[in-house]
Amino acid sequence: MKIYRRLIIPLLVTLLLVFAKIYFRGQSESWEGLLGWLPHLNTILIISGFTWCLLVLTGILKRIFLKQFDISQEDNLRARKIYTQLNILQKIVNFIIIILGIGLILVSFDPIRKIGVGLFASAGVAGIIIGFSAQKAIGTLIAGIQIAFAQPFRLDDAVVVEGEWGWIEEINLTYVVVHIWDQRRLVLPTTYFLEKPFQNWTRTSADIIGSVFIYTDYTVSFDAMRQELDRILENTSLWDKKVKVLQVTDAKERTVETRILVSARNSPTAWDLRVHVREKMIEFLQKNYPEALPRTRVVLDKED
Repeated sequence: MKIYRRLIIPLLVTLLLVFAKIYFRGQSESWEGLLGWLPHLNTILIISGFTWCLLVLTGILKRIFLKQFDISQEDNLRARKIYTQLNILQKIVNFIIIILGIGLILVSFDPIRKIGVGLFASAGVAGIIIGFSAQKAIGTLIAGIQIAFAQPFRLDDAVVVEGEWGWIEEINLTYVVVHIWDQRRLVLPTTYFLEKPFQNWTRTSADIIGSVFIYTDYTVSFDAMRQELDRILENTSLWDKKVKVLQVTDAKERTVETRILVSARNSPTAWDLRVHVREKMIEFLQKNYPEALPRTRVVLDKED
């Protein structure tokens, strides 16, 4: 019932305006002169009231439907998909309702209604002119609708965009807000995601694999590093016990590159796990293999 209370005020206001309209119609002869504009103002307010009711109603219907889906669950892929679609669809419907409301208000003015007849006569030329001038805006709007149905990303997806890592925080018809890990917000037009590549780490699942790179001297013991990795992962709840790999991925002039792959249940946890593993592995090397830390060797030839 609490949800429907949002509709009570706009509905009561609109009904009062309708009753006032009926009253004005019965007293049409008494509202001439200075007060002759009141019936027309009442018509505008009725249209605005119905528009208000419809906007509130779309929000109520969305909330009722979304009650079936819990986005706070760990495995919330389907819930995020529905949330994304309904949020964008509600914005599309609200946009149409507002445009229709404004159109009806404008048509209620006799001078504008007469101009409208002339505009319809030259609709072909006007349509071409408007089409060219609003090409970018219409393209952005269509991109928002495409994202709602194709869903290259959803709300709360972990993405890498413009070299920044974060989560999809807000999806609108014309722009998308990415919540960067350091609390900044990256705002991009919807067309960006259809024209340029970006990384989506949670496209099909919330599970994610994180990587940690360690650079050491050639004298390090890789078996000891693997044993330490096992110990670190067994003593943390961040690891989901699915992926655990330590491999030597490169050998450079002065250092050896070791890559560690670990898995977590979602992207924020994977970030924390990577930081934890990196810190503990560096501490292990400092305490047990200080000679294996990266170093530069200089060989001096003895003079005869």
